[in-house]
Amino acid sequence: MTPGDRPHALVIGGSLGGLFAAALLCRRGWSVDVYERVREPLAGRGAGIVTHPGQLRTLEQCGIRLDDSIGCEVVGRVAIAPSGEIVARNALRQTLSAWGRLHDALMSVFPHAHYHRGKALERVEQAPDRVRACFADGTAAEGDLLIAADGIRSSVRAQLLPEVKPAFAGYVAWRGLTAERDLSAQSHAILLDHMAFCVTPSSQALGYPVAGPTHSTAPGERCYNFVWYRAAAETTELRRLCTDAAGKVHLPSMPPPLIRPDIVAEMRATASRMLCPQLAEVVCKSREPFFQPIFDVESPRMVFGRVVLLGDAAFVARPHCGAGIAKAAADAQALADALASRNGSIDAALAVYEEARVRFGRWLVAEGRELGNYLESLSVPQARRPAAAAHHTPAGVLNEIAVPVAGL
Repeated sequence: MTPGDRPHALVIGGSLGGLFAAALLCRRGWSVDVYERVREPLAGRGAGIVTHPGQLRTLEQCGIRLDDSIGCEVVGRVAIAPSGEIVARNALRQTLSAWGRLHDALMSVFPHAHYHRGKALERVEQAPDRVRACFADGTAAEGDLLIAADGIRSSVRAQLLPEVKPAFAGYVAWRGLTAERDLSAQSHAILLDHMAFCVTPSSQALGYPVAGPTHSTAPGERCYNFVWYRAAAETTELRRLCTDAAGKVHLPSMPPPLIRPDIVAEMRATASRMLCPQLAEVVCKSREPFFQPIFDVESPRMVFGRVVLLGDAAFVARPHCGAGIAKAAADAQALADALASRNGSIDAALAVYEEARVRFGRWLVAEGRELGNYLESLSVPQARRPAAAAHHTPAGVLNEIAVPVAGL
């Protein structure tokens, strides 16, 4: 880069973390190109998201005007026993959004001509003060900085830190959305103003309202999102869940369209027996439920010359923290702030970024592991369970799961 030139960033990964970084840097005077492996539009994937104050401020710094459509506000939390009785309450107000709503908002402020689909990264090459991304289609791109925001199975991290691999936590999260209009009046009255939890001896479920398919938060047009954690030993149950109708095993994770109908039917039947009737109704009426194996990822470094890891490419904390998207936004904000405050020295800025975000990432992964220890212990000897059980109570989930996190 010569004096007077705009610095140029390559962002690998066009999901939320990559778009946060791209939008922020564009507004700080950088030129940015985003490269997404998948060819079709990503909007509409994913499910509910717990928002945090810093994440909302970052959206505003990206140029997005926030209004009530950003999410659904709940007036508090309730813990519901399997019998259907409310056994505990917490008056924590929160705003719950949806993956598609945030993705569409970020896409609206980023120039579409600089968002490139169908670009699978093959390798990264570096020279002094420059970085080059080489793609599987034979093309390449060069810039002053490469931001790896390509998720839990980051191809950039695999090249730079091949020893860092996702570690399975011993359980899965079933997820899905149900239109509020499909819920009974009894369930609707309890659920739509609250984040609801149900704790059983062998599982943990929660749910909360999110915007509907058209991003409407108007009463009658919303959806209710559920997350249901269940133990799944890696060599037996997880393998069974990840086997499609043709007998092919898709470990470590299963494409949602290939989940067998009998697996879904079995899951619904178990929900009806095990969960409180309100959340069981949400599960049973969800149209396209899917499951996600739960993993930990912890990187010892985030900066490699002019390459930087961001979001899930660097650290993945279990979703009990409710902070995965907020952490990606905070990483992007920290990177943009560091680059703006170091008088044009990219290397000095990256050193500041790495020191702060590695420390925070380690803490958040440890926090998620602590909150999920009981669920993990269900697939290991029972002796480990008592120490973890304190988090697996009505009071524990109300006060600890997906609550505001300092620094987010």
